[in-house]
Amino acid sequence: MEKTAIFHRSTDNYVYLLDDQTLQIRIKTKHNDVNAVSLILGDPYIWSNGQWQYSKMPMNLVGNDGLYDYWETEAFVATNRLRYGFKLSSSTEEVIYTEKGFYDSIPVDSDYYFCFPYLHENEQFQAPKWVKDTVWYQIFPERFGNGDPTINPENTKNWGSEPPAVNNFFGGDFAGVTAHLDHLTDIGVNGIYFTPVFKAHSNHKYDTIDYMELDPQFGDAAALKELITQCHKRGIKVMLDAVFNHSGYYFPPFQDVLKNGENSPYKDWFHIHNFPVVGGDKPNYEAFGFVESMPKLNTANPEVKKYLLDVGAYWIEEFDIDGWRLDVANEVDQPFWREFRKIVKKAKPDVYILGEIWHDSMPWLRGDQFDAVMNYPFKTNVLNLLANNSINSQQFVENMSKVYYSYPKTVFDYTFNLVGSHDTPRILTECGDNINKTKQVFTILLTFMGTPCIYYGDEIGLTGGQDPGCRKCMDWNEENHELELKNHIRILNTLRKEEKLLANEGFVTFLHPTEPNGIFGYKKYNSNKTILVLLNPNSSNQKFSLEKSENYNILYSSNIVIEDNQVNMEPDGFGIIEYNV
Repeated sequence: MEKTAIFHRSTDNYVYLLDDQTLQIRIKTKHNDVNAVSLILGDPYIWSNGQWQYSKMPMNLVGNDGLYDYWETEAFVATNRLRYGFKLSSSTEEVIYTEKGFYDSIPVDSDYYFCFPYLHENEQFQAPKWVKDTVWYQIFPERFGNGDPTINPENTKNWGSEPPAVNNFFGGDFAGVTAHLDHLTDIGVNGIYFTPVFKAHSNHKYDTIDYMELDPQFGDAAALKELITQCHKRGIKVMLDAVFNHSGYYFPPFQDVLKNGENSPYKDWFHIHNFPVVGGDKPNYEAFGFVESMPKLNTANPEVKKYLLDVGAYWIEEFDIDGWRLDVANEVDQPFWREFRKIVKKAKPDVYILGEIWHDSMPWLRGDQFDAVMNYPFKTNVLNLLANNSINSQQFVENMSKVYYSYPKTVFDYTFNLVGSHDTPRILTECGDNINKTKQVFTILLTFMGTPCIYYGDEIGLTGGQDPGCRKCMDWNEENHELELKNHIRILNTLRKEEKLLANEGFVTFLHPTEPNGIFGYKKYNSNKTILVLLNPNSSNQKFSLEKSENYNILYSSNIVIEDNQVNMEPDGFGIIEYNV
């Protein structure tokens, strides 16, 4: 047995509250090295005849990432306290694993074991329940719809009259979104994520001038309130984008520093290395990257902190928004985010706090900062498999298993999944204009664990390359829509709404292919029902063996056939299949 590969820690993704008396406990071992794992558990204060009293329960092998196997079980803890360890068995040996190391026999002293001191209900990860049933739609406001030409900025181009560029404007606004809310309802969307809407110099608005003022090209406060009111009437949540890592070049405090240097009362609002302030390719102040027009804010400064925390509460209290997406969240100090959470949750307890973090995000997801992060590893792996052909289906399952088991289930249920955005090429373009591949991408997006987000226009087949090519004006001429793709998304969203196993209820197990690029997928299940999501990434017909059952029901597929408990699937096909346990 490879003991150096065995790992557990009594926190984060390895042990966490499922409810007020149930813990989910995980351990990982070398792939194909351990045959069975049992959990040894008991209350640390229950002893008899000088020995700690414990019980044992089997753990389930729930997945592997090619290097490690992941084992899991749910432990009911009647006394709210727990000490626990593991009994691991291979073909050649049996060991006991505790916090203090490995033993040949079960230690009789509870002090040797891993400790979960007390199950406090308020330590359970709490994110807004509504998020699990939400399908998001990202809108780049400047390019969605021009509903009020009277507020067009200077030199506005006719809608869609030329390719998107870094410096052109087409007049998209709040009224344009309000006018097209029926489109969102039609395809099954019930959440909107807006890129920044505050006063800014650029067309993307990530260079904020005033965090308390809407950009006049989008409309006034009345227009935004009307939009949010109409959204809420349709059951659509609204999330705004907060750029608290950096301001824009024309942010008045930064302009004051440029003008007055060391005499500016705002000099400590930023990270200025020396004076006078100099921009260019390598400015003498901290910025987003080295972009001189985006000076980094000093969020540890009390005045900056108060200003931004007031911003966080203001748009909730005055406009009833439902969420904040936090740009470049990992570069802002964590003490700031802890205060931010307290402030915005006081304003609206079920507000959704979403951080933009591209890497391991566990430090921000312990219940005191964010409700979720944007799941970029999901996007990377889906596109590498189905668009770039740089990994095969076995590697996809292994990669996503590693991502999934890096977080508690209670956290992953709320993670924000995306396959395209204002920063990436259009998904149909990524897939080489292959509709079937694109349909596979959306099949995964809209049935995977987490809360999915569709980038505006992807549902109708908008094309475009890297930014700014991915920021085309929305095409409202239905004759130009890829209706097959739009209907596919509509059907998937309907299924997700009707069948809660496709919206984060129950549990999940990944289904590994039987050959490197064979049919793969995942099983979502509870005590009554199982749903399989299967995909064939290959260019030839393939088969996949099912568990023996006579109660299969194909919920939706690309004309798959089931015979003798085998799924026969055409190239680039998919199937969503249910059966009762």
